[in-house]
Amino acid sequence: MNEIRNRKTKFLDLGLIDYKKAWDYQTNLFQSILDIKTENRANNSQLPTNNYLFFCEHPHVFTLGKSGEEQNLLIKKEALHTIEATYYHTNRGGDITYHGPGQLVVYPVIDLENFFTDIHQYMRLLEESVIQTLQEFDIKAGRIKGLTGVWLDSEHETKARKICALGVKTSRWVTLHGLAFNVNSSLEYFDYIVPCGIQGKTVTSLEQEKGSAQDFQLVKSILKDKLANLFEMEIVN
Repeated sequence: MNEIRNRKTKFLDLGLIDYKKAWDYQTNLFQSILDIKTENRANNSQLPTNNYLFFCEHPHVFTLGKSGEEQNLLIKKEALHTIEATYYHTNRGGDITYHGPGQLVVYPVIDLENFFTDIHQYMRLLEESVIQTLQEFDIKAGRIKGLTGVWLDSEHETKARKICALGVKTSRWVTLHGLAFNVNSSLEYFDYIVPCGIQGKTVTSLEQEKGSAQDFQLVKSILKDKLANLFEMEIVN
């Protein structure tokens, strides 16, 4: 583990950005952190590793996790252009999900050795940041045992609906990918997939629950603060 813990985390709001472009961007930074760790190991040095936190939105896109099932995409790939969507098979965990405008996507590219070395804790804190954000909008959210993500009416088998999906990759405690929080999302796009490969569960958004479109910048500001507090990050712009 690093003796020097760098909790400074550079924050970037990428706005609306192509999925592959954002994936390449975070992958390059992910690799740069791994390179520092390799150099530290080879030279018995303690160069600090960097941490990054990205917020963004994507044009309509479906992404499949490395262990996901292609049949959970319910529209033929050759017909994706008719709904102005694209499709990628990614290297994150989890099954299939949707990203699109109005959905807040969060990509922490951080060295967990700067914080804690526990993947389960990492996932739970990502969920907790959204749960606490929803509390600011008077919405009670929670978890369902055995399933990742954030759910409303999580204790009710038939009413449970998902508002935030998670899918991550880690290597040598460095993280990639992250969470997708439905704020003002176009929920009809979820009809083209079996969300996260889970049958019989519906999807919702903050807009759906509150009855009107929400202040996206306000949601981003609140979630950013929750993440910083939970991870004890020192956010730098």
